[in-house]
Amino acid sequence: MPIRSPRGRAAAYRAVWQWPLRSPARLAVSVLVLGTLVFGLVHLGGQVGGGASGGGPADGQQGERWDAGGSGVSATPTPTMLPPVAGLTPEALPLDQAPAPALEVARVWASAWVNHPDGITSQQWLAGLRPYTTDEFLGVLANVDPVNIPASRVTGPATPTRVAPKSVEVAVPTDTLRLTILVVDTDAGWKVSRYDRA
Repeated sequence: MPIRSPRGRAAAYRAVWQWPLRSPARLAVSVLVLGTLVFGLVHLGGQVGGGASGGGPADGQQGERWDAGGSGVSATPTPTMLPPVAGLTPEALPLDQAPAPALEVARVWASAWVNHPDGITSQQWLAGLRPYTTDEFLGVLANVDPVNIPASRVTGPATPTRVAPKSVEVAVPTDTLRLTILVVDTDAGWKVSRYDRA
């Protein structure tokens, strides 16, 4: 017999959604059945979607594919494909191959960095660093107040810690901390492009 009144329908719907809440066992069974249904639908959808797309070109169509040996393409080229690019690995050199001019620039730069007698202005301090510093890094150093530099003298030689064909990382000890200075080869010679306090 069909339900003819809105009250009867509401009661029927209420009975359906309240059924799982009448006991913990019913609730557990309902959650399990619902989870199984959702998992099944997702799994079935993944298989149907994967089968439709296939993850590759359709039958009769060939896209460009580069082989692992880099010998070329195996079919009609398309403009969207690019050849594989070899991984970029920086060329490291032995520490004893650090260029002497780079080490000298790091030493002189560190000496100018710690040179901040009382009354020196930022412009005077920067003028001492300018010949040994890249233009880009000079802009960063312009924000440094020499009064805040804790070191007052260099206490040891400049020693390389990393060496590459166009850059050298150099450690320079001072009386309060150790500077790690990056010196790069520019058109105007070796220049400092960064430093860190260690």
